[in-house]
Amino acid sequence: MSIVLNGTTGITQPSITTSFGIPVGTTAQRPSSPAVGMIRYNTTNFEYEVYSGGDWFALTTQVVGIYSVEYLVIAGGGCAGGNGGAGGGAGGYRSSVVGESSGGGSSAEAKLAVTMGSSIAVVIGAGSATFSSGSNYSGQGSNSSLGSIVSTGGGGGGHGGVPAYRGGPGGSGGGGAAYGSYESGGFSAAGAGTTGQGYAGGSGNSGGSNIFASAGGGGAGAVGQSSSSNYGGNGGAGVASSITGSSVTRAVGGSGYQNSTGTSGAVGANSGRGGGFETASSQTGSSGVVIIRYTGAQRGTGGTVTSSGGYTIHTFTSSGTYTA
Repeated sequence: MSIVLNGTTGITQPSITTSFGIPVGTTAQRPSSPAVGMIRYNTTNFEYEVYSGGDWFALTTQVVGIYSVEYLVIAGGGCAGGNGGAGGGAGGYRSSVVGESSGGGSSAEAKLAVTMGSSIAVVIGAGSATFSSGSNYSGQGSNSSLGSIVSTGGGGGGHGGVPAYRGGPGGSGGGGAAYGSYESGGFSAAGAGTTGQGYAGGSGNSGGSNIFASAGGGGAGAVGQSSSSNYGGNGGAGVASSITGSSVTRAVGGSGYQNSTGTSGAVGANSGRGGGFETASSQTGSSGVVIIRYTGAQRGTGGTVTSSGGYTIHTFTSSGTYTA
């Protein structure tokens, strides 16, 4: 088949019944001097895009007012166990950033399609500071959400005592405690994590010279470390994301009591970290965070707005609304 270039009517391709190709390439391979009306398929963003108004936009944005955003939704971390207990689990970690991972070893989720002018509720989960939520483990962190995308709060660490108790379930699970004897039927078991969000906590050990040693809470990137007979376990590793333009590790599990080495990763507010007992970490879980980004100039409103690497980024550290 031939392509006919008509000066008055544009491009025609007579008698075609299948398809014709358009330019395909990554974001980095965009034309250096684009002209209004250029169309191509972007293999970085997995979408057709058109050049208009000084920037590249997804074709759906120009036609029906829909565009895609990447997101990171992290819940609040669980509280460490009381009475020399175990580390809290990290808040659930859900990500749609291309090339990165969600929690629990899962691949990134699909991007979120938003309609221009629509409003999406954003909820930031608090870290738990509750030491007595239930009879055997501390409080679970609160959920964070971006519309219907919900990340589950981290599980609380098991309380130390006689007997010692299991960790609570959550986005990542709380660790199991240890102190002389085990919970009846529970054996200081780890709290379970949530599929696609985080890992389980570690299991408590008992019977050594240090009967206070308790396990670490689960992290978004790894299971919490079980305690030995003499030492508390580290919290599970978090997951690193460059959604804001630089790599930051979030959703680390808290360490168990009598842990001397601590864990690495972000500790402060809005990191989704589980409460732990190592130096520079409190027993309270950290609050969560919601981050949204999309290619090109700013289109939406809400949160703290920054830009990096050709993306506009909206960071929510408190609950609010994203208007697309």
